[in-house]
Amino acid sequence: MSPIVEIIAPLALGAAFGWLLHKARLGRYETIVGVFSLRDPTVLQFLMAALAVAVVGVQVLAALGVATVIPVPRSAIAADLVGGAVFGAGMALAGFCPATVAAGAAEGRLDHLIAGVLGLYTGAVVFGFLYPSLVPLTRVADLGPITASRALGVSPWLLVAAVVEIAVIVIWAIERWPRGEARHAT
Repeated sequence: MSPIVEIIAPLALGAAFGWLLHKARLGRYETIVGVFSLRDPTVLQFLMAALAVAVVGVQVLAALGVATVIPVPRSAIAADLVGGAVFGAGMALAGFCPATVAAGAAEGRLDHLIAGVLGLYTGAVVFGFLYPSLVPLTRVADLGPITASRALGVSPWLLVAAVVEIAVIVIWAIERWPRGEARHAT
């Protein structure tokens, strides 16, 4: 792959993802908070669709030999649970996640530019200071670089089919769930 493609491809994918976030209204505080108050399932629908597309895309690229090395990070259960809880709490409190901060900032939303970016930098600095004391968590229930297909001993294609099926069922169920007033508010 040429160096120019290695630069342009991620930028194009990032721009497309940002555009999709914008079109799905995921750069809006109300949409993010709505998922935590169980009033707006837009985030869940978007994430399920993105997950389905990603698992199919990665597996197809691997099968075609385009993605020859797919990095799999180590999985340490304690660190993953603590990190997920802190990330989820921060997202629920702020009403932002890193991608929606970028999308909202690109829209010129002042709250994203100030609170979101400051929150990201504050979190990064706090994590940097706390990192030495968090390292022991990475040794608790360390599973190494494991994938679901290896852990279950099944074909990756079987898991791709299962993930896509679950995503379709969840999106279908959400579409039939009674909608709250906040669902498509502007």
